[in-house]
Amino acid sequence: MEEDQIYAAKVPRAPPADRNKLNDKRFIIRERQRGVEHRGILGLSVAVQTEAQAMFGKVKHPEIIGSSLFCNPISRWLIVSMLFGVISSSILAQEYPGKPLTMVVAFGVGGSADRMTRAMSAQVSKELGQPIHVINKKGAGTLLGANYVLAEPHDGYTLLANTFSPYLLNTILEGNAAYTIDDFAYINFQWFDEDLIALYKGSPFRDLSELLDEIRTKPKTVKASVVRGSAGHLMAKLLLETLGIPQGNLNLVTYNSGGQARAAVAGGVVDFIVISAKGSEPIREYLRPLAIVSAQADESWKAPPINEALKPLGIKVPLLPGSARGFATTAVFKRQHPERFEKLVSAFKRALENGELQQQLDKADIGKRWIGPEDSREIMKDSFDIFKNYSHLLKL
Repeated sequence: MEEDQIYAAKVPRAPPADRNKLNDKRFIIRERQRGVEHRGILGLSVAVQTEAQAMFGKVKHPEIIGSSLFCNPISRWLIVSMLFGVISSSILAQEYPGKPLTMVVAFGVGGSADRMTRAMSAQVSKELGQPIHVINKKGAGTLLGANYVLAEPHDGYTLLANTFSPYLLNTILEGNAAYTIDDFAYINFQWFDEDLIALYKGSPFRDLSELLDEIRTKPKTVKASVVRGSAGHLMAKLLLETLGIPQGNLNLVTYNSGGQARAAVAGGVVDFIVISAKGSEPIREYLRPLAIVSAQADESWKAPPINEALKPLGIKVPLLPGSARGFATTAVFKRQHPERFEKLVSAFKRALENGELQQQLDKADIGKRWIGPEDSREIMKDSFDIFKNYSHLLKL
C-alpha cells in the first residue's frame, strides 16, 4: 500500500468539517514522495514561499489554506501559476545570465573596435560566468551593426561594440538612421583617441600653415586621406572652411577603414592624413606629425596642439572629439531589466580592474579607462551637439 493509503487506513473517517485538513495532509504526503520539501502556503517549496512572503507578507489566517478552494487541484495550481508569474521576473533576474552572450562589433575583423572587443570578451565572460561570442556586422558606417543589435530581443544577451563617436553619431546625422543616441544604454567608453594631422615623410611641406597655403594657392595638387564620416574627415573640411578655402581645392580621398587610409599615406599615395593617433602607431616611421586635435601637445608624437599650429594663420578651430570606443546595450533593455543592466556594468568594471587584462590592453595599446554609464552618455550628448553644428560640411 502507498503511504497515503496507509495514512488513510489509520485515521478514522473525519467529520465533514475536518476533511479538508485531511485532504491537505494527504497532498503534502504525496508531494513528499516526489522528493519535494513543502511547507506552508499551497504546499510551495521553501524557496518560493520565502519569495512570496517577501512580496505579500506572512499569511495571517493559515487555516484558510484548508478550505476546499485550495484543496481542489485545479484551483490550487491556477493560484500557484499566478504566484509564479508575479515572482518570475525576480527569479529570472537572479539567474541572469543563463546562456552565452553575443558582442556585435560594428566594424570588420582586425580594426580598433574589434581588437578592443576580443581583448575584453574573455575577462567579461569570466565575470559573468557565461561564454561570450564575438561577431562582426560591418557596413554603412556602423549602421548595420547598430540595427542588428536593436532588432534582437531586449534581454541583455546582445551587446554593441562600436566607435560611438563619431561613427554612430554620423549614422544619425548623415546616414538616415531610424534610431537616436537615446535608443542605446552606454555601459562604458574605455578607449579615447585624438586625431593626428600628419604628412607623408617624403612630403616637402614644413608645417601645417605651409600645407594649407599650398591648398589655397594650388588647387587640386594636394591629396589627403581620411575615413569617411570620421572626426578627421570633418576636421579636414573645417580647416578649409575656417580659412575660406574652397572645399574643391583639396583632393580629399575618403576610405571606409582606417587601415586603407593609413596605407595610402604610408605608401605616399597622398600628402597627408587626418586620423586617430593611437591607431597610427604601426605606420609611425612613414609619418611626420604636424598637429594633434587637442588642447595639449602630444609628447609621444611630438605634435603641438592644433590651434597652436594654426597661430601663424591667425585662426582657431573647435576641438572636435576624437574616437570614443566602448560598449552599449539597448535603452529598452535597461528600462525593462535594470538589475541585469547593473550586472553588466559591474562585470565590465571588474574586468577593467583585473591586473592581467590591464597588462594585455597596455601591450596592445588599447584603452582601459572606466568612466561608467552616466559619463559615457554625457560624452555622446556633447559630441552629438558638436557634430550636428558642423555636419553640413560632410555633404560638401
